[in-house]
Amino acid sequence: MHILVAVIGIFAAAAFWWYRLKYMSDAANEVADAVGKVRGNMRRNKLRKKAAIAPVAVIDHPVTAAATVVMAIAAEDRPVTDIIETRVREQIALIAGSDKQLDEAIAYAKWASDQVADVPTVIDKTAEFLKPLLDETEKERLLSMVFAATREAERHAMFRERTGRLRRKLGLETVH
Repeated sequence: MHILVAVIGIFAAAAFWWYRLKYMSDAANEVADAVGKVRGNMRRNKLRKKAAIAPVAVIDHPVTAAATVVMAIAAEDRPVTDIIETRVREQIALIAGSDKQLDEAIAYAKWASDQVADVPTVIDKTAEFLKPLLDETEKERLLSMVFAATREAERHAMFRERTGRLRRKLGLETVH
């Protein structure tokens, strides 16, 4: 009988420790899953930020850059309407070399404005590209295009800050 009690005791101890190890394993797996989710979220956020910059970072023509920054500032916090597109088109037509170049620049600017929600990023990247390519007069002309593409009554709350940022990033003296 004492052998039977010893065998049952050994099985009970083995079952107890098996259960404890299984419970600890499950807890460790949950911690590993949580860490994996946090890492995944961090990677996704990093990729999301890179993707948001990508449409602006690949611009390789000054007319496209100008159209993109004018469109982004004019259409901030609202979709690109036909009126905004027409006004931007009128301004960019003054610098575009051809109708084809104008159409491509406007199409890209509309697409980039929809893709990039962060207008300061658009300003920073396009100004970084345009600054060495434009002289002082052309930089001032770009700013006047932004103002001409937006009617004063329709300008959003951040308009003055955005144009000031563009002015600073282009290396122009700020006007107070």
